[in-house]
Amino acid sequence: QRYLVESGGGLVQPGGSLKLSCLVSGGKLDYWTVGWFRQAPGKEREGIGCISSDKDKTFYIDSVKGRFTITRDNGERTVYLQMNNLKPEDTGSYSCAADLDQRRCKNGVAPEYDYWGPGTQVNVSS
Repeated sequence: QRYLVESGGGLVQPGGSLKLSCLVSGGKLDYWTVGWFRQAPGKEREGIGCISSDKDKTFYIDSVKGRFTITRDNGERTVYLQMNNLKPEDTGSYSCAADLDQRRCKNGVAPEYDYWGPGTQVNVSS
């Protein structure tokens, strides 16, 4: 069993930055692929990026590419989502998810992951 919990959300002005953390408990993180998802108000949840257990390969959707960066610290069992140059359309609930299958982060962010965190809210507004 894996337990995920996100932290670091909050209110930020457009152009600002936030760094979200995803703590993955229940054993070693090394073998797990982790995805980040966002659900904006009134919209479906979308995968915005992921980091694979395969050499830490990453994938980002076009709307966040160049602004968001996903990294991992296996010793701390934590995956990070650094978000820069935030825009109002980045507002939403951000969740992380973990899976042993590297295909969850192959050429995109697969929607199915085995374990999910409850999410943390990010509001981008002036």
